[in-house]
Amino acid sequence: MKKKTTRRKSKATSRQTSINFPAASEPELIAESAAAVTSTKSGPKPRRKKTTDIGDDTYNRNASECDSSGPSALSLVKKSGVPHESYGLPNGWRWVTLREIANISGGITKGQKCRATDVLRSVPYLRVANVQRGYLDLSEMKVIAATETKISALQLQPGDILFNEGGDRDKLGRGWIWNDELPVCIHQNHVFRARLRNADHSPRFISYYSNSAGQQYFYDQGKHTTNLASINLTRLGELPIPLPPPAEQHRIVAEIEKQFTRLDAGVAALKRVQANLKRYRAAVLKAACEGRLVPTEAELARRECRTFATGEQLLQRILTQRRQWFEKQQIDARTKKKYVEPAKPETQNLPSLPDGWMWGTWNQLSNWVTYGFTRPMPHVDAGMPIVTAKGVTKGRIDFEGAHFTTIDAYVKLSEKDRPLPGDILITKDGTIGRAAVVDTDREFCINQSVAVIWLRSCPMQRKFMLTVIESELTQKPILAKARGVAIQHLSITDFAKMAIPIPPLAEQTRIVAEVERRLSVVEELEAVVSANLQRATRLRQSILQKAFTGNLV
Repeated sequence: MKKKTTRRKSKATSRQTSINFPAASEPELIAESAAAVTSTKSGPKPRRKKTTDIGDDTYNRNASECDSSGPSALSLVKKSGVPHESYGLPNGWRWVTLREIANISGGITKGQKCRATDVLRSVPYLRVANVQRGYLDLSEMKVIAATETKISALQLQPGDILFNEGGDRDKLGRGWIWNDELPVCIHQNHVFRARLRNADHSPRFISYYSNSAGQQYFYDQGKHTTNLASINLTRLGELPIPLPPPAEQHRIVAEIEKQFTRLDAGVAALKRVQANLKRYRAAVLKAACEGRLVPTEAELARRECRTFATGEQLLQRILTQRRQWFEKQQIDARTKKKYVEPAKPETQNLPSLPDGWMWGTWNQLSNWVTYGFTRPMPHVDAGMPIVTAKGVTKGRIDFEGAHFTTIDAYVKLSEKDRPLPGDILITKDGTIGRAAVVDTDREFCINQSVAVIWLRSCPMQRKFMLTVIESELTQKPILAKARGVAIQHLSITDFAKMAIPIPPLAEQTRIVAEVERRLSVVEELEAVVSANLQRATRLRQSILQKAFTGNLV
């Protein structure tokens, strides 16, 4: 069953002005987004309300709708880790447990045996995946066969508060409200249901609290194993809740949702900016690889009435130097391997290139495309860094968090496992296609998750080559050739055959400079957006904190 989820461009010179970059609206969107986020601030801070000493047990016993059996709410809140100043509450508020104000039940167990005489009916049911934090995801609903008695007992009603039993730690206690999205629906045993006894209380108030301040209780009282956590029905029932009078609950929820609506508008604007910047970056890289970012060398040569070295001539020079490098390696190693001429690229489905450009392959430009060691390596606290796929990110090599091996193990590695300055690394396992130029003299080694493009005899601009790898011209075929499902793999043989445009060297230098200029602006804007998104998260937390300490309305 399917149902929808409820819930700059810079001024270019010459003919590059024809590039279809996204509209230059990033600064305006940033301003609009920042204004939207700023507007989520509440007005003048309300005067702090007087608190009630909840040590007086007669205060909690006055609530006729509460089931006062079990431990007191005060004793639970004191041991639960739920944050609250001195455990005091505003006048009219009181601490209660979830069990005191709601009937709590588990759900249906999959695979439960039935009697042969049972009449079963298939109905949709909620799983942990459907119950998200603050919304229900009903895009993929599954059905289960159950008896009419079971369906009647477990059928969800509007206002039911849902809680996940657990799973991954982020799922522990996660939940939201059932709003009668389907005519008939029950819930699995890993999803708990709380139904308030007093219809005047606000289910949303309880759910907002449990999804924010109450999360500390779930974390402290849940059962934890490696990467997993769960909470049982008893512990859920002991969740301490600061409960204001019903009318105030509804005012608080209305104010939360009013401020969240404004905040969500700001966040949506920021995410539009992020999407625009991502498209702009891709457009810059695409234009760079198609000769539309700066005036071409051919255009400048015609304008200045001079000759120039073409990409075709550059490729011939590279191939000559490649062969000479190979022959020198054979002499030094005193071997007599036969030189294999690299194959030309298949250009039938490639875009046309500007005058003076030439198509080549990574195999033609490189001395070798290979990958790092596969053998187990000793690990030590300090030594020679091991760069894995995680260490190749955003066009650079990140040694932060790298493991280390011994110097003895390092020197025994093959040359292919120890890249040199000027080589290019590219990730081949996991998140494939991230690349970085080796621009450091620091010695390190790579494992099998990283491929290395040896460029020991290639005069091309490394940053231009990196631009080509990062562009859709290379990323699309990388993803198309990827193997594996859960973990993707890139074949170095496939990559070596992929095409790369070869402009004249002087033009490569101008392209790199223009790409860096434009992308530096993008990076600055991305930093502003990221900071505002983090600020929005803090504002959301602040709104909820005020709500549950009586300072929002």
